[in-house]
Amino acid sequence: MEYFVHERFFTIQGEGVHLGRRAFFIRLYGCPVKCPWCDSAGTWHPNFKPAKVPRMDEQQLAEEAAETKAEIVVITGGEPSIYDLRPLVAALKANRDPIPRIHLETSGGFPIQGDVDWITLSPKKWKLPLKENIDKAHEFKIIVETPDDLEFYWKVLWDAQFYLNPNQPVIWIHPEWGHRKDPKLRRAIVQWVLKHGDPFRAGWQVHKLYRADQLDSRSQPPVPLGGDPERGY
Repeated sequence: MEYFVHERFFTIQGEGVHLGRRAFFIRLYGCPVKCPWCDSAGTWHPNFKPAKVPRMDEQQLAEEAAETKAEIVVITGGEPSIYDLRPLVAALKANRDPIPRIHLETSGGFPIQGDVDWITLSPKKWKLPLKENIDKAHEFKIIVETPDDLEFYWKVLWDAQFYLNPNQPVIWIHPEWGHRKDPKLRRAIVQWVLKHGDPFRAGWQVHKLYRADQLDSRSQPPVPLGGDPERGY
């Protein structure tokens, strides 16, 4: 199986339950969702398409991951679930001692193919998650641009009966990076958590503060948010 790979790099996990752990990231190319504020727009935006997108098979990726001895391997994108991940997951777990935990970061809008150990599901209003993926998720990451997004995504998860998920997932709330300095939005997130409590938690993208992803030469230069140069990164 060959995969179109936007970048891969050894870094720290900057979000969620596994914040701060050593991680090898495999960012696959391509995304049908195309969020207008996407912070990985280089995986799909036509104006920022790399000169060359490498095609790598599962063994090549597994060997690079093994060299780092990272405790977790994160498959992300773009939208990684547009690929059949079964060969990649199997290769990542083969011939490793200890076997790394394989994490998937997805919008949940497409069937997940591959027996991963941890699913971070970040629902997007442009392609709502499948009920089957909500049932599998180990944590949710909600990206909010406005306070109204809080009610919208809460309804999405509630209607899908996320509370029946045996994984008892945390629901992280992150300000969309381009709005992270908006005091009204930050206040709304804090007030939401104070009002509702568990499973909600206020989140942040710590790896961006450290610029940790740029320490590995295999990572691609950041693309402006949503591919819009006026928004910066």
